[in-house]
Amino acid sequence: MYSKPVLLVIAHGSRDPRHAATVHALVRRVRSLRPGLRVETGFLDFNIPSVHGMLESLAAEGVRDVVALPLLLTRAFHAKADIPAVLRDAPAQLRIRQAEVLGPSPLLLSALERRLYEAGLTPADKSSTGVVLASAGSSDPEAIAVIAEIAREWRHTGWCAVRPAFASASLPRTEDAVRELRELGCARVAVAPYVLAPGFLPDRIARGAAEADVLAEVLGPAPEVARLLLERYDAARTPALTAVGA
Repeated sequence: MYSKPVLLVIAHGSRDPRHAATVHALVRRVRSLRPGLRVETGFLDFNIPSVHGMLESLAAEGVRDVVALPLLLTRAFHAKADIPAVLRDAPAQLRIRQAEVLGPSPLLLSALERRLYEAGLTPADKSSTGVVLASAGSSDPEAIAVIAEIAREWRHTGWCAVRPAFASASLPRTEDAVRELRELGCARVAVAPYVLAPGFLPDRIARGAAEADVLAEVLGPAPEVARLLLERYDAARTPALTAVGA
């Protein structure tokens, strides 16, 4: 019935209504970039439709191929355990490929800079501005190492300095990284939330940014994030072609 696999975007979910609203805005942007692609959303918790419910609905419609894309920035617990477990319980007639998480990617760095410029910075401010790359945090050492590496990479694009910070599970906190950049001598300090949607931990990041000069918005439905979702979808649906360089 469907010539292309359906893209199922898997979001964490939240009691905060801003979370689901932001996820839906991002999905609408993805649809606008590729009108011929069917894009659906499922949530792991708190919001509907659930991932399992959406998979059952797709199977009942006659869909056979699905690319399940975790709306996650790092390969932490949800990507390694929660999502594979849900997908294993999917209706047997579905062929499901799990796409890679979104990060790291140059497109995410572009989206971070977009948000900083929207908050008032300009490219001319880069050399005098220190940036806090503020993520939600994780107990997974692989995820923490990726955030630290992104901060190092971003620093090489011209910022005065870039420091990682975490809203939970790891240190330093956002406010500590802000103070460190002040002590380093950066003329101004900006906080760039490395999160996709508003919620409890992004609010904690915002409180930690009280002494910063600039606080950017979450990544949300930034055009670069929407393009990245489609990149991950394409890579997952054509692994054989990718392998041979076609």
